Amino acid sequence: MISPIFVGHGSPMMAIQDTACTEFLLDYGKKVSPKAIVIFTAHWETEVLTISSTDDVYETIYDFGGFPKELFQIKYPAKGSKAIAGQLAERFQTKGIQVNLDAQRGLDHGSWVPLLRMFPTPICPVIQVSVNPYLPPAEQYRIGEALRGLDQEDILIIGSGATVHNLRALNWEATEPDAWAVAFDDWLVQNIEVQNLNVLFNYAAEAPNARMAVPRPEHFIPLYIAMGSGDPARTPQIIHRSYEVGSLSYLSVSF
Repeated sequence: MISPIFVGHGSPMMAIQDTACTEFLLDYGKKVSPKAIVIFTAHWETEVLTISSTDDVYETIYDFGGFPKELFQIKYPAKGSKAIAGQLAERFQTKGIQVNLDAQRGLDHGSWVPLLRMFPTPICPVIQVSVNPYLPPAEQYRIGEALRGLDQEDILIIGSGATVHNLRALNWEATEPDAWAVAFDDWLVQNIEVQNLNVLFNYAAEAPNARMAVPRPEHFIPLYIAMGSGDPARTPQIIHRSYEVGSLSYLSVSF
């Protein structure tokens, strides 16, 4: 069994820099041997939930600019799986969730950057799934619920995003995490650990500094998808927590 996880994927520089988070990701990857990986990425937004469906090697997408040339030379040659994509689609459809399949799109940096640091050489098929940031948290959770039980099949579900992701608020001179970002994550941790779902679903009104931490929810909502896909009988575990440039959070959780 491999529990679903949420990971903070931060800057694309994570692919070439060694940090506390990349050390965590590498260590995590050494501990698990998934049969397949299903990753919900904040960098693929669609109105209808869309699943990558291919048996080929994915193109590596460089959906960023202004970074060192070294980043644009990295390839992450993971393969997909039409069979598993079809199984996922069936699960969603059974729960009344509309779904599309996509045979063309490559892996964006919300997928290949954390996967590169977990598994420097791809070890299994990867199925990438889009997010709709405009759905409420309870609906994001329901999307995750449709995948419950895949952990028993050694399929690793990853929500890839960030709990605090406000690029306008980055503090490039910071040597310690910004207090407002820490307060938001503290609130999240307290409520995640006791699975206080109604409060978590209402984070925008109840969490301190919610508007600063989540100016737009595309990076935040993969947390709810990963949460929903886990077994509610298990207590969630905080598996990593660190920050860069003041407020960029790498909080990671196992469900």
